[in-house]
Amino acid sequence: MKFLVSSISAAALLVTPALVAPAMAQGPTQSQVAAGQQLSDADLIDLADYADLVVRAKVRKQSEVAPERAPGLRPGYTRFYIEADTQSLIAGSSRLGERIRYLVDLPLDARGKKPKLKKQDVILFARPVPDRPGELLLVAPDAQLLWNDALEQRTRLILKQLVAPDAAPRIAGVRDALSVAGTLAGESETQIFLDTVDDSPAAISVVRRPGMAPVWGVSFSEIVDQAVTVPQPGSLAYYRLACALPPSLPSAANLARDPADRARASDDYRFILSQLGPCTRMREAPSVRY
Repeated sequence: MKFLVSSISAAALLVTPALVAPAMAQGPTQSQVAAGQQLSDADLIDLADYADLVVRAKVRKQSEVAPERAPGLRPGYTRFYIEADTQSLIAGSSRLGERIRYLVDLPLDARGKKPKLKKQDVILFARPVPDRPGELLLVAPDAQLLWNDALEQRTRLILKQLVAPDAAPRIAGVRDALSVAGTLAGESETQIFLDTVDDSPAAISVVRRPGMAPVWGVSFSEIVDQAVTVPQPGSLAYYRLACALPPSLPSAANLARDPADRARASDDYRFILSQLGPCTRMREAPSVRY
């Protein structure tokens, strides 16, 4: 038996109509996926965004790797060599056989015991190992999650957003920011241009009018105007911003020369962060910012 999906975009075809929603869960929700396994949507985006393959598999055999042969192993974790049977290819473009093999780091439980995975269903976020059929490399040492239906459906929703034609790009940082005062007292506009991993456009605007609350939004197109939209909590765009923007506006990115304009740009940046709220993660952030 072989499993083949022509493109990772095929994940969109695997989402049932009832699950097609404009956003993931409202806000950075947390879900008790399994005992000792708690994840936010930001965690799932971290894993799915860097995976060439998302696989459901059933563990057939686990073998402990000796600590001296497990470089980089975190304290309180054990590294396992896993052999598993492929159940389904949730997303990906590589051909998989019935049996797959990979390494995974798993934590000890509260009593210091090692997990037993035999016959457990898992979801893997991985890449194929070149020229080694059946071998996978997880995108993170712990990128194996115990499967349940709710987790799979959340993962499919995230994959659908990641492959959408208008998907928000990965944010790499703040490139430039400029705030300009208007003709009326209390009137201003601040534009903050972002660096993205693929060099696609991304900019945030904050508009202030006398006697009105500030209005802000983000644009992922070449045209930046007042028609920008506020990212819906729980959407991919929301997590792109909340999880990648630095905690303060970099001084070098602030192009204004006038002290008042510079201060307003920094104030507007803090306003944006306050509107987004924190990026909730239950696991370590990826080494590559998204």
